[in-house]
Amino acid sequence: MKNEYDFTDSVKNPYTKGLKKQISIRIDEDVIGYFKELSNETGIPYQNLINLFLADCASKHLKPKISWNK
Repeated sequence: MKNEYDFTDSVKNPYTKGLKKQISIRIDEDVIGYFKELSNETGIPYQNLINLFLADCASKHLKPKISWNK
């Protein structure tokens, strides 16, 4: 192993854009149940389905419709 390395001509990793960040989030049980059922139908893990859905919403700049019932 060298004492020093020269990274002057290094290239940024093109795959870092695809990295995911682990977070904690509270999701209603019925929502998780929906994605788990969809997971059984599609064979795609439910966490991936949730990520795909959220990514689709973000790419379309969708915002939730929020109404407060009084």
